[in-house]
Amino acid sequence: MGIVNVTPDSFSDGGAFFDRRAAIDRALQMVEEGADIIDIGGESTRPGAEDVPAAEELERVVPVIEAIAAATSVAISVDTSKAIVAKAALDAGAAIVNDVSALRFDPGMAGVVASFRAGVVLMHMQGSPRTMQSNPTYSDVVEDVAAELRSWAGGAREAGIAKEQIVVDPGIGFGKNREHNLLLLKHLDRLAALGYPVMIGASRKSFIGATLDLPVGERVEGTAAVVAWAAAHGAAIVRVHDVTHMLRVVRMIEAIKKA
Repeated sequence: MGIVNVTPDSFSDGGAFFDRRAAIDRALQMVEEGADIIDIGGESTRPGAEDVPAAEELERVVPVIEAIAAATSVAISVDTSKAIVAKAALDAGAAIVNDVSALRFDPGMAGVVASFRAGVVLMHMQGSPRTMQSNPTYSDVVEDVAAELRSWAGGAREAGIAKEQIVVDPGIGFGKNREHNLLLLKHLDRLAALGYPVMIGASRKSFIGATLDLPVGERVEGTAAVVAWAAAHGAAIVRVHDVTHMLRVVRMIEAIKKA
């Protein structure tokens, strides 16, 4: 899954793709590089991020999704927690809703996903983007995250979303400190045992910077290590900025596993 942030304040690219044409061009470049899914987001979810009004989020993402859908058959995901944005994105050609709130922030979201029979990524987050890194606390981070994802996935199914539509994401960096993130990755097999495909989104994140003492622009190797580990230990999807390099990493891991 290739990341395109149509935002002025992304932690990783600093708004490089806030311009609509730049976002479309970057998405199509990622398709050429081999991305299976393009994830379009119009609201930053970095720690401390402020909410974006739905009208503004719609203006950012819908034209980009329409243009990408017209130019390629690659699956498009919309990164949003608002039902009105998800519905417009699905109408525009998206096939997946990537919801950092796991359907919890907007009571209409589950109904939208169910009515479109769309794919949905249920991500774990403690708190909200504005507060999540203030003091994340768990009794057992792996068990706590697994239990909540299991519960939220069960709620999605009760709302009419089929099991095969659901992907779970432990939410690396979302209400977790460095040690929490490392433990979730170390015990990824326990998350895969939930019975749903697992997505890992760790690309360029701060725990990599903290571990290697590197700024965001120098975290490609650290990201590659996480991607390799995830691909080798049960992740079905990796969400990344650097598609060319990370695809090579995944292909090498797959070759080793198949040997």
